[in-house]
Amino acid sequence: MKMVSVRRTTTRCLVLVALAFSAGLLACASNAPPPPPEMVAGERKPYVIGVTDVLAITVWKNQELSVAAPVRPDGKISVPLLDDVQAEGLTPQELKEVLTEALSEFIAAPDVTVLVREMNSRTVYLLGEGVAANGALPLRREMRVLEAIATMGGFTVWAKKNRVRILRKSRTGMVEYVFNYGAYLAGKAPDSNIVLQAGDTIVVEN
Repeated sequence: MKMVSVRRTTTRCLVLVALAFSAGLLACASNAPPPPPEMVAGERKPYVIGVTDVLAITVWKNQELSVAAPVRPDGKISVPLLDDVQAEGLTPQELKEVLTEALSEFIAAPDVTVLVREMNSRTVYLLGEGVAANGALPLRREMRVLEAIATMGGFTVWAKKNRVRILRKSRTGMVEYVFNYGAYLAGKAPDSNIVLQAGDTIVVEN
């Protein structure tokens, strides 16, 4: 009788552990953040200059002041007459205003143009054995998770397609979104194929 009682107790314990584990998984799933809101069609945020971008600074009728200026790791560019100027975090229009005001001390009514020649700072990263190629992927335009994976060669045979993780830095810390390939194809998770942002990391495991 004691042996039967021990077996029953052990079985109950295993059941309780399994239930607790399942509840934990459900809690984790329910705590997953919803997909970020999509921008309204036609709405676009102004481009913000970042480190490794290359800018073309042109000052009309002042060729000696017109330069190609890479944004250094400290976020600054080098401009004739002005030396170092903060560029990271500004839009091209904002940087134009800064340069125009600063150059007005040296020349009359400077006409400055700021163009982003190379958008090197807008990059996402793909990691894991579940995607054919790992590495950095430039964001030249709007791109979603599935397109980024396809651009890097697609899924491998044993990829965990239903748990693709997208890691994104926020002001409060790291946020993790999940893309479920099967659910997306079935039309059950249409919003999970989110628009990527610079700095996102996509992790696809086997």
